[in-house]
This record gives sequence, C-alpha cells and structure tokens, in this order.
Amino acid sequence: MATLGVNRADANDAEIPPMVPSLLHSLKFAYNAQPMLLVVSFVLTIGGLIPEALSALWLKLLINGVTSGNSTTIFRAAMGLALTGGAGWLMRTVGSRFIAIFSDRIALAVNTHVAQLQARVSTIEHHERPEYLDRLQILHDHSFLLDHIYPSLMQYVGSSIRLLITVGLLMSIHPVLVLLLFFAIPPITVSARRAGLERAAEERAAPQVRLARHFFELGTTPATAKELRVSRAETATVERRSAAFRAGYAEVSRQRWVTALQSGGAWLLFSLAYIASVSFVASRNNAKPGNVLLALAAGAALSRFLGQTVGQTEFLRWNIEAAQRLLWLERYVSTRTGVDQGPAPERIAEAVRFDHVSFAYPGTDTLVLDDVDLTLPAGSVVAIVGENGAGKSTLTKLLARLYDPTSGRILIDDTDLATIDPTSWRERLAGAFQDFFKFEFLATNSVGLGDLPRIEQRPAVTTAVERGGAVDVIEKLPEGLETQLGPSWRNGRDLSFGQWQKLAVARGFMRDRPLLCILDEPTAALDAETEHMLFEKFAAASRTAADDGRITVLVSHRFSTVKMADLIIVLDGARVAEFGDHESLMAKRGLYAELYGIQAAGYR
Repeated sequence: MATLGVNRADANDAEIPPMVPSLLHSLKFAYNAQPMLLVVSFVLTIGGLIPEALSALWLKLLINGVTSGNSTTIFRAAMGLALTGGAGWLMRTVGSRFIAIFSDRIALAVNTHVAQLQARVSTIEHHERPEYLDRLQILHDHSFLLDHIYPSLMQYVGSSIRLLITVGLLMSIHPVLVLLLFFAIPPITVSARRAGLERAAEERAAPQVRLARHFFELGTTPATAKELRVSRAETATVERRSAAFRAGYAEVSRQRWVTALQSGGAWLLFSLAYIASVSFVASRNNAKPGNVLLALAAGAALSRFLGQTVGQTEFLRWNIEAAQRLLWLERYVSTRTGVDQGPAPERIAEAVRFDHVSFAYPGTDTLVLDDVDLTLPAGSVVAIVGENGAGKSTLTKLLARLYDPTSGRILIDDTDLATIDPTSWRERLAGAFQDFFKFEFLATNSVGLGDLPRIEQRPAVTTAVERGGAVDVIEKLPEGLETQLGPSWRNGRDLSFGQWQKLAVARGFMRDRPLLCILDEPTAALDAETEHMLFEKFAAASRTAADDGRITVLVSHRFSTVKMADLIIVLDGARVAEFGDHESLMAKRGLYAELYGIQAAGYR
C-alpha cells in the first residue's frame, strides 16, 4: 500500500536550516517586498557610521598642524572634522526615517507571510507534535526579530567596516598594533556563540515555558474559572505555573551565566591588550604627538566600536536564529503541500473507499485505525458507532483530510484523496464536530463563517439556521442575527453550551451542495429527541440530493439515531468489527446488537 509517512517525525522536518542560507533567504524576501527601501536604507546606514571612524585621523592632522604651526593642515583637519561629522549626522538622520518606514512595511509583510504559511498546511498534525509546537512557540515569541534582521544586518556591516578602518589607522602608526585586531577576536567569537547557545537553551526550556503559559491561561480565562474555584485548584494552578516557569528559566539562566563569564574574560583580555598598545606608542623615543593622540583616539574608538559590533553580532545572531526557524517553517509547509494536485470532483459517482487504511497520531506508534477496508456508497447515509477511543472521530478527520493516512489510500471513486487539493476538497464539505469553537462575532457572522463567500448573505444564513435547528436560539437573542455573541464584548450575549452547539451545527450547513456531510457528535449537548429530529432532517436532505452522490456520515453514541442510516459501521479496537444496516446487524447478534441492547435497557 502507498505510504505517505506524514505522521512520522521526518529527519528533514526536524532539521534547522544553516545560518547563511537563512540570511540570504531573508534578504531575498526583503528585496522582493521593498527593493528600493532596502537598498537606500542599507546605503544610508553604512554611510552614517563610517565618518565617525575618521575622526581620529582628523585629530591626528589637527595636532600635527598645531605643533608644526601649519595653518593649512589645521584648516584641512578642521574642515575634515566638520564635513565628516555633518555628513554622518545627515545620513543617520535621513537613514533613520527610511529604516522606520522600511521596518514598518517589512514587519507587515513578514507577519502576513508567517500567518499565510501556517494557514497553508493542509493537515493539522503539526498542532499535535510537541517538538514542532516548541519550535513554533519560539518562532511566535521571537517573531519581532524577523523584521529586525535587516536594520541589524545594516548596523553590523557598517560597524564592521568602521572597525576595520580604525584598525587600519592604528596600523599606520606601527604594524604591531594590528595585534589589537586579533585580541578583538575572542569577544566577537564569544558574542557570536552566545546567542546560539542561549537560543538552544530556550529551545530545551520551551516545553516548560509552554506548560507555564498553559497554566497561566487556565488561571486567567473565564472558561476554567468555575471548575478551578469549585475544585479549589486556583492556588495549585498558580504554584504549578510558577514551578514550570522556574524550571524553564533555570535552564536559560544557567546558560546565561556561562556566556556572561566567557564574555567577561574575553573583554578583560582585550582591555589589557589595549592598555599595552597605548603604552607601547607613548613610550617610544620618537613618538610624535599626533601618533600618540591617534593611538589614544583610535584605541578608544576601537574599544567602543568593538563593543557596538559585539552587540550587533549578538542581536544579528538572534535575528538569524529567527530567520532559520522561518525558513524551516517554509520548508515544512512545502513538504505538506507539494503533493496536492487536482480539484475536487463535481460529484461522487460510485463511492468513497478506504483501501487498507491505517493511521497513528503524530509522535506515536499506536494505530488508531488498523487496516480499514470500507466502501461508503454514493448517495448514502452512513453511521459510525463504537466505544470511546475506537477511532470514530479519527475516521471522519481522515475523510476531511485534516490528516493523511499513515498507510493505505482513501479513494473518491478512483481518485486518491491525497492527490486532490485540500482547499478544493474542503469547499465540498459540510457538517459539524463535537469539539466546535465558539466564534464570538455577530450571530450572523458566527453562522455565515461556514461558507465564507456568502457570510454576508442573509438568506443563506437564515436557511442554515433553519437547517441546524437554531431558530429558537436566534429568536431569543435581543437583536436576532445582529446580536454580538460573547460576554467579554460590549453588549455581548453569552449562550448556553447547547445554544453554542446549535449555532455550530447551523454553521456547518451553510453550504448548499456538499459532496460529503460530516456530523461528528455535533448535538451531544442536546437531548436525544432533538438530536433524532435533526439527524432525520439531515438524512432526508442527503437522500433528496443523491443526484450528486452526496454522502452523509453520522457519528453518535445514541443508537436510536443511527438506526436510520443506510449503512452502520461498527469500530472496535481500531478495526471494523462489522457493518450493515440496523436489521442485518441486529440479526447477527454481534457487537452492535450487544451495544444496542445495553443502551435500550438503560432507557427502560
């Protein structure tokens, strides 16, 4: 059978791209987004930094002119100081305006790009892989670094050029002073490694940081407030959040202490070399006042420029780390969208078939579905039953292509679902799930979201409300469909869980002609009679629309509801235990008959 392998931790998925390709990729992205602003900002930033390095040279000429009484030299030195100082100030001032505009525009482009990347992943498996969630958490926390990489790189290049000019000036006094450049290597090296080591520590601490954030959300959101207070777990939640935060912070703190000591030692070494170089120049018998002043000024500038370059190195490394994770995300998304090809079919002519399908959730080896062979006939109403954990919801998620099979194929007639563009396929789906989300919009938008192109079409929304049995919910709202939902908003109205569920069902029925309608226990909060009535309505609508081969899949624990289905599939232990209609399954006296009898006895 075909094995897609998307539920296994692929080594290529886990690899972080190298630094240089990530940096070049970021520059290409910025150039494509804002070419003129990038070039102008780059030139002005570097041009604004270089003149400061020449100040020591003008000071040397000035003191030589003063000591020799050469007014021409004094004038040239003074003009050099004035012109380079003025030019540097002008370029820094103008450049800062360009960089501000560039940063704002590139920040919008980068944030939009990251959001689009995550939205393009056709499945939801990355939401359930801890190693990927940790990496995405760091990318989210440091997303501001993605747009800072460009001004940081400009500053780094300018600082490096300024540093080299200063070293050149020192070498003009005596070649031995080039040794200062070698003593500058340890601070720069430590700085370059520091960001990477600390980021690695942050990644190791990410699970604890994510856990701390989870406990913070538990303790501060309304959804958990009642249970925490009734169970008196508020204090325990706060304590566990603090413990998780301390555990994560301890990992990062240990690494910061190590790098701080390394940095301090490297700077001490450079400081001693700087003192020795100034002493060497000043102690020479033929030392000229200009050379001594140049050594003092250029040496002091070297120390300052080196500190700034080291700081830029650290910040740039952090930025590149973020760029590496962005490139990783792009590559990850490309591997999850590259096999998508053709559009969804207009109709189901024969059936949807599960061809030896097996599935294990990301990061596990336990099969939730094991070698499933099924045929769902076109135009049929199919019910899926089984005990909790039997794989019912998993089967519907595979049909919606929220996951791809670990092995095997799902065929729409003769077309492999893995070769159908997921966006196109999902545009032909409808239905609702038990783990629905409460969209706190206007009621009309909360329902209309089920078919985005028609979200503002009132007749379509009204029809969906009727299909989903939510008319009574809308009638009780003070402004009907125009009511703001959610108590956290001004004039917002809260709903009971059952009312929210009815709106979710209505949202699932916004589309008029879906090929596949999935109802995964969407009415679990409603009474059995209401659920039965709704499911009867869904089944009748599916059968009347059989000209396009629509298949309706029902998942429910209530056997009084599923008995109406044309085909009932019984799952047990990740396998299909039996299938057939209600009468044939009862006649077999197998698992279905046993479960039906147990539930029926409960209603006596």
